[in-house]
Amino acid sequence: MFSNTKRAVMLTLLASAANLVFAAPAPVSEINNSTATSTTSSSPSASESDIQRLERLLQNRNRVQLQMQQQIDEMSLEISELRGQLERNSYDMQQMLERQRQLFIELDRVRNEVKTSGKAVVSVDNAAESGDSTGTFSTDVDEQTAYQNAVDMILKQRDYTGAIAAFQQFQKDFPDSTFTPNSHYWLGQLYFAKKQDKEAVKSFAAVVAYSDSNKRADALVKLGDISARNNNQEQAKKYYQQVVAEYPNSASAKVAKTHL
Repeated sequence: MFSNTKRAVMLTLLASAANLVFAAPAPVSEINNSTATSTTSSSPSASESDIQRLERLLQNRNRVQLQMQQQIDEMSLEISELRGQLERNSYDMQQMLERQRQLFIELDRVRNEVKTSGKAVVSVDNAAESGDSTGTFSTDVDEQTAYQNAVDMILKQRDYTGAIAAFQQFQKDFPDSTFTPNSHYWLGQLYFAKKQDKEAVKSFAAVVAYSDSNKRADALVKLGDISARNNNQEQAKKYYQQVVAEYPNSASAKVAKTHL
């Protein structure tokens, strides 16, 4: 009987132990470990994606800033070039206005000469009759009209290119005209204003060849001005001195003295 009781106790203990084993909670360490492992494995890829995105944003911003800086530099260079061009244009405009002012001063003189051309014809004709070898003004209406038209292109029409052609044609049509020295003089003035110095020198030299021309002193001054403009100061000084020596009391001499 005692053995039966002992066996019953042993069975009871074994049953209790089995119940404890089956009733024990499942271990969570593996689940937690797997979850942590999963989280750890996914976290690096997510972090790398954010870094790459940030780097791309920084690169794009730097590229845009570089392009903007290049555009700013190009615009600054263009502005500097435009400013320089404006300064050059302003200087050229001032020089042109000064040349035109000088030309208009000279043109005012010829206007008075043209107005009194009829009286000049009579006085020179009388001088020729008394044996003066200075020549006479032609009473040819066509000659005076051609000369007047050439002058009007300067004074009224301001057509300087047309005036050059008109004076050249006048010299061909009336080579022996008493207006010829004046036509050379005004051609010289027009060429001088256009900075065509070679042609201007030829025209003013032609005036100087007429020793009795009332434009001779002015022509010498202009020859001096052209020499000075071309950095030939020695030759310019000779022309100015010649004006002072030959026409000491003239307005041209006063101009020449200012350059000496």
